[in-house]
Amino acid sequence: MPVTLTALKALADLPFDDIIDVRSSAEFDEDHVPGAISLPVLSDAERARVGTIYKQVDPFEARKIGAALVSRNAARHIEGPLSDRTGGWRPLVYCWRGGQRSGSFAVILKQIGWRADTVEGGYRAYRRLVAALLHDDPLPWRPVLIDGNTGTAKTRLLAHLAEEGAQVIDLEGLARHRGSLFGGLAGPQPAQKMFESGLAAALTGFDPDRPVYLEAESNKIGDLLIPGALWKAMLSAPRIEIAAPRGVRARHLIDTYAELTADREELGAIIDRLRPYHPAGRIADWQAAVSGGDFATLATALMRDHYDPRYARSTARKGRAVSSHDLRDLSDATLRDTARRILSAQGL
Repeated sequence: MPVTLTALKALADLPFDDIIDVRSSAEFDEDHVPGAISLPVLSDAERARVGTIYKQVDPFEARKIGAALVSRNAARHIEGPLSDRTGGWRPLVYCWRGGQRSGSFAVILKQIGWRADTVEGGYRAYRRLVAALLHDDPLPWRPVLIDGNTGTAKTRLLAHLAEEGAQVIDLEGLARHRGSLFGGLAGPQPAQKMFESGLAAALTGFDPDRPVYLEAESNKIGDLLIPGALWKAMLSAPRIEIAAPRGVRARHLIDTYAELTADREELGAIIDRLRPYHPAGRIADWQAAVSGGDFATLATALMRDHYDPRYARSTARKGRAVSSHDLRDLSDATLRDTARRILSAQGL
């Protein structure tokens, strides 16, 4: 009997040992249920081939070829990734819309003796729940924003808040981007839908009666958009302002962006992308700092002339912060103490 998904939170309570995504690798990479195992019963090329035959030649011929391919790939999965599963193993299988791919694989697993079930409506049913949570319905959680100039170690502060028991979402971590022109992390960003799946999974594990702390961001992190319901909640959320001396922030930025200071050619290319916003002489000075390895001067100048003025303009539109914390340094001890003071002030 197919399983009907009524709420994202119910996924964690389902009595299954594994969730198996049998869609193609490209479909899985774009988005999938968090924690799902990718065991495609048709590769990307095989799926395209069967679809073409179905539309242009004959549906019966397509189903026959598809069945042979599914059986072949299922055998490979059973002899490989599933070879250590015991008789009591219970998997939940899904495909794009809960049709032939998941149904065919589940039948094979059942014939072995495993208690396999499928998802009614497949991935599309799951995706509708994510869209409803992040785009359609008012967000039931209360966000609190950690705000401050570039280089105030807001991401590290969030980690200390989490260690102290707070509910925290690291948007930049989920987006794999630091949220600025210099902000790429190792590897590509996830697809928009995969970003939203990670965000939805994090939120559904939280208590709606307690605040959720996250960093103040623009509505776009790298190439990814913050979903509408969350963005709307962030626009009216209380802000906690973090400040630190510019020299301290410069040191933090040098440490944080070590991969860029190690690649002066890439760093220089990024500086060039700022030409539309600054005089040629200023860009030349920044490029000279890059060439000479004077990263402290570069970081200080970028904050003074680029990031801090933009932050001041954005702050003027945000309104007053509910509290502010001036930090003498950005050591772990100071950030830990700040996290405790933030939570104490909120009665947590």
